[in-house]
Order: sequence, then structure tokens, then C-alpha cells
Amino acid sequence: MFRKSATGNTININHLIKDGEEKIKLHRGDLADPTSLYRIIKDVNPDEIYNEADQDHVGWSFDSVGYSCDITGAAVGRMLEIIKQINPKIKYFQPVSSNMFGLPVETPQNENTALRPQSPYAAAKVLAFVICRYYRDVFGMFICTGIFYNHESPRRTTDYVTRKITQAAARISHGVQKELLLGNLDAKIDFGYAKEYMEAAWTVMQQPKADDYIVCTGEVHSVREWLQEAFSVVGLNPEEYVTFDPRFARPGNTGVLEGNNARLKSIGFEPKVRFKQLVRLMVEHDLQEIEKRHS
Repeated sequence: MFRKSATGNTININHLIKDGEEKIKLHRGDLADPTSLYRIIKDVNPDEIYNEADQDHVGWSFDSVGYSCDITGAAVGRMLEIIKQINPKIKYFQPVSSNMFGLPVETPQNENTALRPQSPYAAAKVLAFVICRYYRDVFGMFICTGIFYNHESPRRTTDYVTRKITQAAARISHGVQKELLLGNLDAKIDFGYAKEYMEAAWTVMQQPKADDYIVCTGEVHSVREWLQEAFSVVGLNPEEYVTFDPRFARPGNTGVLEGNNARLKSIGFEPKVRFKQLVRLMVEHDLQEIEKRHS
């Protein structure tokens, strides 16, 4: 499904829809519009639905509270009710977020850890999470959730600190950029590879029973470590280029979000791409992009 937008919003799938050889079929719609959701689900009547769409930026949610709550949270309820009315046998996957734990009451967190969101984005994900459980428990629908910890890839935009850093490292190493402005570097995060996390989503949907799963690597690293690792790939010292900018500090900060993925491991899935490999993968991608532009 794709929506009307002021910017091109098929950038990550253009290779699947170009040259008149569509490998996927796109449907016009919007999570804010129940009529389009009803029409698409009724016409397609799919075996499985993966809802990867939401207002996905924590920082933006502080300035767009109503929109974030509606698109990230309430839209999930709209979709599940439509599925129940049209065909309750449709299987549904909902990604939620480790941000739901906010200031965690325990570390590592598991699927039953108490929820203490510290942003509108996280609060909206809590709504998505509990309404999925409600439709599964009350109506017996096959609904899985994946509690995703940070998942990165070269497809990240520079709105996110991980890609902002890797792109800056590549650009600075080529003399295209001179300075990098960042906020809090001490936040500790479980960084995983987005591609693997979607493989995890498919895996949990093939299980005989629907459930909730923590999807994480089980290890945490600070943003400072990400910065140091990214700049080490290009042989530079980040301290010579990085400046703290208070504009990037958030009004609500989370505690250490470290997950226990034992339930995911129990069905035979464990992420393989680890921290250093992931950082290098993204820096090397950004180096290739710079070289393409300046070749």
C-alpha cells in the first residue's frame, strides 16, 4: 500500500516496480482512511498482512502527538476490526518497539515486562501492542507482534543518528563534509540488522500458534561506540569532527533497552549480523554512494 505524499515514497522498492515488470502490486490507500483499508483488504483477501507502516520517528512524535497516536496506534485497531469483519482467518503481523519499555523495570526485558513509554511514539506502540493482544485473546485471531529493538540498514534516512553518523564518516573521509552535529552519545542501544528482523517476522508468522516475540541481538552499545566504530572504518578520529548540539536532545529519555530473545531462539531464529559488522556494512554502503557521485 502506498499513500499520497509530497515526496517520492517508493524509493526502497523502485527496483521491484520499474521497467513495467512489477514483482509486487501497489494499492493506493492510507492508514488514516478506513475506507481504503477496507477496500484493499476485501479486494486482495491476503493470507498474511505485515503492517510495517507508521509514524516511525521518536523525535517527530513529540511535535506530532495526535498524528503519531492515530497512525501508529489507532490505525492498528482499524485494521484488525476490518480483518475481523472481512476474513478473521487472515494472519497479521504487527511490529512494535522496545521503546514501549521506556524506563524499564527489569533488564533484560522480555515479552511480559511492564510498559513505561517515554514518548508519544512509544505510547502509540503500546496501544498497537495491547490491541493486538485483545483481538488475539478475545476473537482467536492469528496475530503476532514483534517487539523490535533498534534495527538499522543502509535504507535508514539521515533523520536517524546511525545513518547520520555513517554517512558523515563517509562524507568527511572524502572531504565533502567538515563537521557532524550530534545530541546525547551515551544512550545505550541494542542495534540489529533490519533485513534479519523482517526474516524473523516471517518466521514467527509460520509458527502454529500466534504469539509475541522480542526481536533483538541481546547486546547493547552506546551511540558513542557506534560513532567511534564508524569513523574507525575510514581511519578518522571522531573527536576532531563532532560537536554537541542541544537541538538533538530529547525531552524524554529511555533507560537501557536490552532484550531477552529466548522465545525467538526457541523457534530456531537468532540474528547473525552483530554490531561491528553492521556498522561496517552501513559505512561501506555510504562510501560507495559518495564514490558514485564523485566518479
